[in-house]
Amino acid sequence: MRPVGGREMLGKVGHAALTLLSLLLLWQEAAAIEVPLDPKIQQDLKQPPTIIKQSVKDYIVDPRDNTIIIECEAKGNPVPTFSWRRSGRLFNIGKDPRVTMRKRSGTLEVGFRSGGRPEDYEGEYQCFATNELGVALSNKILLRVSKAPLWPKEVLAPVPVTEGSPLVLPCNPPPGLPPPLIFWMDSNMTPIHQDRRVSMGLNGDLYFSNVLVQDAQNDYSCNARFNFTYTIQQKNPFNLKVQTTEPYNDTSYNASDPFGGRKVAETPPSFLSPEGSGSSKMVLRDERLLLECIAAGLPTPSIKWFKRGGDLPAQKVKFENFNKTLKILSVSEEDAGEYVCMADNRLGSIRHSIDVQVKAAPYWLDKPTNLVLAPEENGRLVCRANGNPKPNIQWLMNGEPINKITETPTSANREVLGDTILFRGVQIGSSAVYQCNASNQHGYLLANAFVSVLDMAPRMLGPKNQLIKVIMNNRTFLNCPFFGSPLPELRWFKNGQGSGLDGGQYRVYVNGTLEIKRARKEDEGIYTCVANNMLGNAENQVQLEVKEPTRIIQAPTHQSVLRGSKASFHCKVVSDPSLPTKVTWTKDGERLDLGWRLKKDEESLTIPSVSENDEGIYTCTVKSEIDQDSASARLTVLEDAFLNPSVFSALPPDRPDPPIDLDLSDPSARSVRLTWIPGNDRRSPVTEFLVQFEENRWEPGRWQDLSSFPGDLNSVILQLAPNVNYQFRVIAINSVGRSQPSQPSPRYKTTAAPPDAIPRDLRGWGSDKDNMEITWEPLRDLEKNGPNLQYNVWWRRKDSGDDWTNVTTSETKYVVRYTETYVPYEIKIQARNELGSGPESNIVIGYSGEDKPADSPSELRVLKVGSTRANIHWTPVDLSSVQGEFKEYRLYYWRESSLVPGLVVSKEKKTTGFYTTVPEPSGILKDLVPYSKYKMFMVVANSRFESLPSNNVEFTTAEGVPDAPRFFRINRRSLDTLYLEWDKPLEPNGILIGYQLVYQRVNGSRLGPQHIETFRPNVTHFILRLPDRSARYKFNLSALTQVGTGEVYAEESPHFTNEGNKTVTVEEVKQPPVNLKALIAGEKYHLRVYSQELNSVSSKSVTFKTKAAHIDQVDIATQGWFIGLMCAIALIILILLIVCFIKRSRGGKYPSPGFLTGFTKYLVRDKKDLPLDPVDQKDQDGSFDYQNGSSVRDRNENENSSDEDNKPLQGSQTSLDGNVKESDDSLVDYGEGGDGQFNEDGSFIGQYTVKKDKDETEGNESSEATSPVNAIYSLA
Repeated sequence: MRPVGGREMLGKVGHAALTLLSLLLLWQEAAAIEVPLDPKIQQDLKQPPTIIKQSVKDYIVDPRDNTIIIECEAKGNPVPTFSWRRSGRLFNIGKDPRVTMRKRSGTLEVGFRSGGRPEDYEGEYQCFATNELGVALSNKILLRVSKAPLWPKEVLAPVPVTEGSPLVLPCNPPPGLPPPLIFWMDSNMTPIHQDRRVSMGLNGDLYFSNVLVQDAQNDYSCNARFNFTYTIQQKNPFNLKVQTTEPYNDTSYNASDPFGGRKVAETPPSFLSPEGSGSSKMVLRDERLLLECIAAGLPTPSIKWFKRGGDLPAQKVKFENFNKTLKILSVSEEDAGEYVCMADNRLGSIRHSIDVQVKAAPYWLDKPTNLVLAPEENGRLVCRANGNPKPNIQWLMNGEPINKITETPTSANREVLGDTILFRGVQIGSSAVYQCNASNQHGYLLANAFVSVLDMAPRMLGPKNQLIKVIMNNRTFLNCPFFGSPLPELRWFKNGQGSGLDGGQYRVYVNGTLEIKRARKEDEGIYTCVANNMLGNAENQVQLEVKEPTRIIQAPTHQSVLRGSKASFHCKVVSDPSLPTKVTWTKDGERLDLGWRLKKDEESLTIPSVSENDEGIYTCTVKSEIDQDSASARLTVLEDAFLNPSVFSALPPDRPDPPIDLDLSDPSARSVRLTWIPGNDRRSPVTEFLVQFEENRWEPGRWQDLSSFPGDLNSVILQLAPNVNYQFRVIAINSVGRSQPSQPSPRYKTTAAPPDAIPRDLRGWGSDKDNMEITWEPLRDLEKNGPNLQYNVWWRRKDSGDDWTNVTTSETKYVVRYTETYVPYEIKIQARNELGSGPESNIVIGYSGEDKPADSPSELRVLKVGSTRANIHWTPVDLSSVQGEFKEYRLYYWRESSLVPGLVVSKEKKTTGFYTTVPEPSGILKDLVPYSKYKMFMVVANSRFESLPSNNVEFTTAEGVPDAPRFFRINRRSLDTLYLEWDKPLEPNGILIGYQLVYQRVNGSRLGPQHIETFRPNVTHFILRLPDRSARYKFNLSALTQVGTGEVYAEESPHFTNEGNKTVTVEEVKQPPVNLKALIAGEKYHLRVYSQELNSVSSKSVTFKTKAAHIDQVDIATQGWFIGLMCAIALIILILLIVCFIKRSRGGKYPSPGFLTGFTKYLVRDKKDLPLDPVDQKDQDGSFDYQNGSSVRDRNENENSSDEDNKPLQGSQTSLDGNVKESDDSLVDYGEGGDGQFNEDGSFIGQYTVKKDKDETEGNESSEATSPVNAIYSLA
């Protein structure tokens, strides 16, 4: 559809708007007639055509299909006929043998089984549905055939690129319809791996932020998948050759160093897509927004996104393609603005701004709807649409522009006023179908709406002479559906008398229904409804009978009976004598089969000889033709043991049974009495009843707590909210827990009333500089108290003395427009419904919107600068120029550079705020980096905006003391030599003049004298020879500037392997248990078991703490147990000595002890200073040699000795001077495997035997090594 001329239309709209305003003040519109769906009415009623089904506007078809179907379905009376236009011309279907139209339909079928090409039928189609009352139009359907073109033939030369450089492999896919899906693969049909460095852009190109040697391959292939035709087209592959300056070794590659240690020049970020520093993007409303930023650089830059002037909408924005793509699925107008992407690596950062403009194809605000009028009535069609640009509105009648239609007598009753057509005093014969076309440069909307002028005498649509039976005290509705044109007036009469029923007990609805709010016996009778208009009248009758409710007055009770005995449930019923009733029984919700075993009479159910299968819940249900009632009880089957009362009383208590027989009485406007029968308490008294309610309007099916009542009550008054249709249930609670809920009560609806509650959280604030949004929290559903809830809102300017301005709205906010900037207003609110108004709220103060501050701070200056602080002053602004709530003076500052030559710094902007209103403000800027050049400027800020910046100020901070060295490592090269290594501080804070090393010996909590070493600034290592190699030392290293000594880096040495500042004790043992000796009272230890032969085998670490020492010590020498123990030890030693002398006298030699393996204990006491054994030398692989418990030198001497008797025993300790203590005798030779153990007091307990003959021992010398893997006990 083409829009009318813009200037001409604008003039018409302006004139029409004024005319429409004046007309509406004098013109009363009749309500449009709603035609019922009754088949009889629809059959006799003539209606203009209506399009009910059509193909989409942009219709793409598959060329492989044998048939193309273009849909167009319409309804109307008479049945419409159909015609088509193709590309604006009449499409003669009869002349084309391939085109047929379906019967009683306008749908076209184009067949190609006998030849022809779908491309020949491409074009724009429009369907016209016509009957004697008008013409309806379909949308213009653009038919296009899907295309999947081949990639152009091309020979791609190899692509050379230098390692580390950026690269773009173009795809340039063939244009398809619809566009293809692009992806990259190699010759093995494996997708090209994509990450932060390598990724595909929105245009299908493959981007490399920097190229690695590993990228070199000859099969980069771009693929285009055409989903509509299920085909894939492949481009000839690219052959990528990467040129390097140094040889590349595959084995040297790792993720942290992709260049394998080779030097590749690093580059700052630069944008590959889009290029430059700025671009723009236009997107249509409700479409998908995709913004892309791909950057080159080495290291690979990271991408961040911002929105200037606000935050990114977190709920709408998604980031894809490794943060390179920003996506918003459904764009709206508030998403317009300037988006900024920033690419940065350690060499710098760059930004690209994208100006996003959101346009909109037309969308409906008020779509025209069908209008049925009676003769001489007034009506209007409204067609309101919005878009960007604003759409033009064009009206057509029966497919022709109204301004081109020849004037007729009925034209005088019609006036077009912009987006509205007014009809006055319509006449028979003026029915037509009107089309509204809203269009702009981005699209169009087309809507059909017919105007049907109908005259019809009243008709009754419901059945004649109905008999309605209702239950007493229930709300009753008598229906009388009718129709006529003009709309008839309907009145009700009872028993043919009276002037009409409406008001009091009765209420007549506009659809003809009569409501009797509470049916009583005296309401019985014959009710007549009469409908009449100028063309006649019609009537119908309804006979009403009011019946007594059907109720169970004696409900079944819970029973516990012995197995084999008889159980009976009683169910006594009363009902209206004229209503037949039927009683049925169910068990656990399933209908009972009443056979030879179960007996039922009018008032009871009997179960003889009950068994376990009979246990369950039995429900009695009585039904009449109009109502029903039910009650339930549980049957529990007991074993014979319950004949003993003591056994029965020993049953544990259980949850109570639910209450039954809920009944409502004493109804009033806001309360009702609820009565129930308590269930079995299950041997625990009921302490509380919980009443819950459910209402079927706001949250149907959800039960909510209403009130709790003591356990001795079973009849309570419930306080209720107005205009709620309640039903209730009761839960019993005892000491065990809650019962199951009872069956729901009958429903009870309270009458409506004005609201009681005041809307909460009333506030006023400005979303723009010239408005104020008044918002509040709406009333909860149960607080509305009646239908048609609305809010009265008042406002006036504070302290102005003006009258209140008010508005009534059903929304939860109201926008006051055209206000002054940041002006206080008094606001109050009140809820109201159809029944009246509620209480008014208290007055609250709100403010209109803020604007950008008009003035900026000036004369920003620095008066005093230290190394880390600066005293700043500025000239303030007049607070009235802030144009909003004054928040703070906001200082932006950043470190421009360091005065240390060659030191690269971050220029990230920082902010700090100063809230002050004094005439001469000042502030202190803290946490600055010494010896640096800074820049800053200041703005004044309100809640939404900042002012323009003040003057820029540069200043430099004074020199300070340096940070700690970057690292400080101590390595032990030998027993008495330490190698100290460090690096310069990250922030020298000045010109380094050297380093200072302070070290001293540590002995427990005592510190030895300090030794000081100083070094030049270019020295970063030192070799220290220890005066005492077994002692522990504390080292403090700091850097120096002219200002003084910097932060200290403290270390202690020596360490034991990887244990840190801990003391390690090692001891070999053969097997568990292990007794740990020489522990310090009240200290914390870590214990771990290691294998001596397999270093990788270890246990988990176990932590324990020794008990604190006792102050009051007892002289152990006077204790009897100690004296006895010493005597036993002396006796054992004497026996061993005798055995040794006997062996000596026989001339035998001790057998070789062999390689005595065992467990080694590590005792580590946190941060205690016990020297390491000098024999614990670390091997080249970082491990220690623990295999003999002696030094390497001792083992070499033992290996060179030919005399077995002179060899030291394995496990013997070294002396203070490092030599092994040799022993002339050993108890190991007298043991069988060396299984001796030590007690807690250090005494040795073991069994000793006479040494075996030499022949036997020589054959078993190696048997003492009982296991190839020996565990080591250690504390880590």
